Amino acid sequence: MTAHVSARDAVGTSTTAVPLRRQRGGGSGLPSGKGGGLADILGVGPPVVLFLLFIVVPMIVAIALSFTTWNGVGNPTWAGLSNWSKFFGDPTAHSSIWITIQIVVLSYVIQTPISIGLGLFTAGKQRYRTVYATIFVLPLLLSTAGIALMWESFLDPTFGALVPFFSQSWLSDPNSQLYALILIIAWQFIPFHTLLYAVGRRQVPAVLYEAARIDGAGPVQMFWKVTLPQLRYTFVTSGILMVTGSLTYFDIIYIMTKNTPGTQNLSLDMYVTAFSATEFGYSSVLAVVLGVVGIAVAVGLVRFSGFGRMQSQQEGVN
Repeated sequence: MTAHVSARDAVGTSTTAVPLRRQRGGGSGLPSGKGGGLADILGVGPPVVLFLLFIVVPMIVAIALSFTTWNGVGNPTWAGLSNWSKFFGDPTAHSSIWITIQIVVLSYVIQTPISIGLGLFTAGKQRYRTVYATIFVLPLLLSTAGIALMWESFLDPTFGALVPFFSQSWLSDPNSQLYALILIIAWQFIPFHTLLYAVGRRQVPAVLYEAARIDGAGPVQMFWKVTLPQLRYTFVTSGILMVTGSLTYFDIIYIMTKNTPGTQNLSLDMYVTAFSATEFGYSSVLAVVLGVVGIAVAVGLVRFSGFGRMQSQQEGVN
């Protein structure tokens, strides 16, 4: 009886001690008061400053220049809405937007399934998979300019004739040049997304697969019912990086095509308008459109995917 009372008293003591600790610590165990606020400011301050310096300020300058006429020399001249009116009636800009849309959609369609497959493969613990993972990552170690020059040589009808598949005029044929560029871009960036999916797969609790196996699920069912749902936040992260990155592809396209018709996306159109035609005011319109589209796509993916309400996927799995 005494032991029972002592245990009950011990439980009562522990249950009343927890709220006291929570009240003293502000309910989260984190430091409170002026010290905690200062630490938060010091921690968040540098990223905020960098964001303002490299994102907000250039966007404000671009918006201001979009209402001016400026050739890069002297002072800008106020032009009102003339640049924006020109944009809505410019067939070159419309073609650039359409090409950009094709690059974004095809890049996502091509890169996502391959990245998932390679990510799940390299997530295994076998040593030979580690070797393959090292090989897959090699494109990330190369510079974009080097990749462009390398593939330009491979796809040259003369030099590429050493391999029959490369002997065709992939970059000079209007029907294939854009798709060749998209495949080369995919070859460069698939390793990065492969790493994301490999890390995400390794974070999936093994107990989920054991439970599915006990319930009689096969490999295909475990993939659809366990793996993919557990990778939903990796899907969002990879998708945001893939889509926003596809909007700004420039260097590979510029080096390999020399601004030939049919490959000029919005980023390349902005560059040519600014530095070849010296129309910095109109180029700023294209920059604003590109920035707004990129922000809208990123915010939309975060909002509609529930990524902003992300919680631990392993909660309660022990």
